[in-house]
Amino acid sequence: MLSIVRRLLKCQNGSLAVEYTLIASLVAVAAISAMTAVGNKPERAAASAISRTN
Repeated sequence: MLSIVRRLLKCQNGSLAVEYTLIASLVAVAAISAMTAVGNKPERAAASAISRTN
């Protein structure tokens, strides 16, 4: 990841810098979406298991 940032900073070609920025932003959006979708499921499963044992 750091090497990509270094290449981006050294890059003189504006369109390539824009492409790297778009790719990084899409990866970030996908990661945040995946974490949000999965985020509450482990807590719900644990709460369900605990309530069944009581």
